[in-house]
Amino acid sequence: MAEITAQLVKELREITGAGMMDCKKALMEAEGEIEAAIDNLRTHGLAAQVKKSGRATNEGAIAIARADDDRTIAMLELNCETDFVATNATFTGFAQQLAELVLTQDPADVEALKALPVSGADITVEQLFADMFNKLGENMGVARFTRKTIEGTGAFASYIHGGAKIAVIVAFSFDTAETAYSEDFKVYGKDIAMQVAAADPIALDRDSFDPATIAHELEIYKAQAAESGKPEAIQEKMAEGRLNKFYKEQALVEQAFVKDMDISISDYTRRVNKEIGDTITITSFLRYNLGETGGAGEAAAS
Repeated sequence: MAEITAQLVKELREITGAGMMDCKKALMEAEGEIEAAIDNLRTHGLAAQVKKSGRATNEGAIAIARADDDRTIAMLELNCETDFVATNATFTGFAQQLAELVLTQDPADVEALKALPVSGADITVEQLFADMFNKLGENMGVARFTRKTIEGTGAFASYIHGGAKIAVIVAFSFDTAETAYSEDFKVYGKDIAMQVAAADPIALDRDSFDPATIAHELEIYKAQAAESGKPEAIQEKMAEGRLNKFYKEQALVEQAFVKDMDISISDYTRRVNKEIGDTITITSFLRYNLGETGGAGEAAAS
């Protein structure tokens, strides 16, 4: 059994939002296992759905670079030591420069990126990092980057929020190439990217969830229903109802549109399709949250 330290209780509180004593009790019952303690709190209605155990811990900025045809895109997270440097124009410009290099040079990993030559200068990216350290007085490093290309007819949309702390790229497919240049599509694409930034969905649609995630959720909902003391048949319906609510909250296409909560993202997509006269489909999304340790928040259609 792991020691129930104040730090462990604090970590559970930050993840779940539950009270200190509830967290301590849940950890004791779970013998110090934080994931089991989360399930314990959720079963007793003391914590909401928890998507990621990772939390933002670093300073820095996220940058996005896109090709002119919006069919290739790159996203990069650059970390530093303080928020003062993170908001400095020299630092954010450096992050953008690195994202542009990922877009145009397609390095395999961070080491390959650092080995790239800098255009117009007789130095490598690694040497440029040393120059940036001399200018800003802080260590910095690339935490991760992604480069994606759409095969076939389609386009990317993107959005950066919160002082470059959250960034999203969304991929779309459609039938007519001209749709990519439609003002209606550009507005729609940005709206969907903003939706992902604001609502933080887990998956694109019901079929895109990891089956283990759904099985785990259903287990929690059945345990919650069992505490009601109602007949088993009613408990099953209660669990199914909660699972449907989970889908509506965590599947992008089922979420309520943040700009019009009376319609879903699917409703909004159908409306735009009718206006444009094409069939636009959201095929994947990727969300970066600065400093997160629980994964990059990527989802695609199965």
